[in-house]
Amino acid sequence: MADDRALEIIRGLEGVIDAFYLDRDILERVKVEESVVRAAGEVSVINEGVNQALERERVICIIKDPRFRPPPEPTVILKSTDGQVMGIEVFPETSGEYAERGDAIFVSDGFVMFPSVMPSNGQTENFVMPPIPFPELNEAGGFRDVISCSPSPTSDDMIRRWHGLEPNGKYASILVAYNTSKER
Repeated sequence: MADDRALEIIRGLEGVIDAFYLDRDILERVKVEESVVRAAGEVSVINEGVNQALERERVICIIKDPRFRPPPEPTVILKSTDGQVMGIEVFPETSGEYAERGDAIFVSDGFVMFPSVMPSNGQTENFVMPPIPFPELNEAGGFRDVISCSPSPTSDDMIRRWHGLEPNGKYASILVAYNTSKER
């Protein structure tokens, strides 16, 4: 059964503390919570990853520690509402390419801003959390439309409590969602 294989694959990954399926009840609660999340300065957060995960047949929550592999792509992008990239998450292995650019300013070790990129007239900015590939589950294993994403901190707390876990700053969670049928 694909569901058993998915949990077996994920639980076998380095840094995974726990992995479990989310039911539709908690997913609906996450959907509501994600719709009201704001970043510092009241900047809107659009969690495209969670929105797309909610459209999949199955959603797994992974509780992970720092040993878990880094994401294959940036998980946070600051975009203007007209689509311009104003800032992006960087990783130790990609930060060098931005350090040498004259148009990027590090606002932290893990995020750069592009001050020359400004929203067009009447546009604003949003933090966008895109869906991220999760290569460990693939079509060869019977998994289709696989994505991963990070829930907001408040959704993370809600999911942990729902599963009987106390929130813990030592660990983070990610969601992995997929379809098994070809019709989707």
